[in-house]
Amino acid sequence: MTDDAESRPNERADTERVAAEPDPAEADGGAATPGTETSQAATGAFGDDAPAFGDLSLPQRVFVAAVQNPTRGVVIAGLLAFGFSFYVAFWLVFPRVAAFMSAIGAVLVAIVALVYLVSDRVSG
Repeated sequence: MTDDAESRPNERADTERVAAEPDPAEADGGAATPGTETSQAATGAFGDDAPAFGDLSLPQRVFVAAVQNPTRGVVIAGLLAFGFSFYVAFWLVFPRVAAFMSAIGAVLVAIVALVYLVSDRVSG
């Protein structure tokens, strides 16, 4: 038992409450007390129709993440632009090495995509 439960004016436990008995938190006309959420705010505007995050595609997940934290999205876009500029500089200074490394990267991406497609077909 917590101190909060022991200091209630009603000595009965929550399990012994009668359904017709009003909740002390709702006695003021249903106004939410600080720190509590209403059921509509907890479920959002969509209610039960909102898709689960796991059901979204990768571009949709990126969009949701960018909307939830736009600063992080801007930082990631800046880092990608910075990395791409180094990739271009690598091609300008060492074209043969950059071509070889790009070919290796393309093969690795193809292997990862193949594993993804095979695992998707096996699991689904």
